[in-house]
Amino acid sequence: MRGKFINGDCMEYLPKYEDNHFDLAIVDPPYGQVWGNLADITSGNKKKMKNFYKQTKAWDFLPNKDYFKELSRVSKERLIFGYNYFTDFIGPTNDLIVWDKMITGNEMFLRFELIYSSKNTSKIFRLSNSKLDKVHPTQKPVALYKWLLKNYAKEGDLILDTHVGSASSLIACEDMGFDYVGFELDKDYYQAASKRLENYLAQLKIF
Repeated sequence: MRGKFINGDCMEYLPKYEDNHFDLAIVDPPYGQVWGNLADITSGNKKKMKNFYKQTKAWDFLPNKDYFKELSRVSKERLIFGYNYFTDFIGPTNDLIVWDKMITGNEMFLRFELIYSSKNTSKIFRLSNSKLDKVHPTQKPVALYKWLLKNYAKEGDLILDTHVGSASSLIACEDMGFDYVGFELDKDYYQAASKRLENYLAQLKIF
């Protein structure tokens, strides 16, 4: 394993790092606890949305201004999923990556996701998110993280992920040779993500 994967609250650990310790933070903070508002702006069924979020965990623990302050302090550059939910903390910007999930039909998730970039750039990336074998409700494709690393990281960078979830980001780092530090607060998600990462590393050894 090239990095560290910690079962804990990132806000207990980030203050221990010096300024600009990480070269690039790629983070996907939770923002889906307001299921009613999300239901209003999606084509999904409101009852279905409510039942879905009842099955998820830790959606009430939204990042606050202290989180974004620490994130900015410890990382030189940042890519932040869900920019439209965090404009009060990040501020207005045109430096956005648009992820087109290529969703068709009546789905409960938005077709596009906005990713804030501190690197003063705008791009569009198209990749389906509909056929994943998910271990986490907001799991992102490994290919998405590999694209982000390819376009926004450089060789030798240390990567930070404060909300690892399914470990897609860590698998991408392993595959592309980046050292990393990742945090996951929920024990069950941590165990599932660790198993997924271990299975991937075991396959690497075989081939």
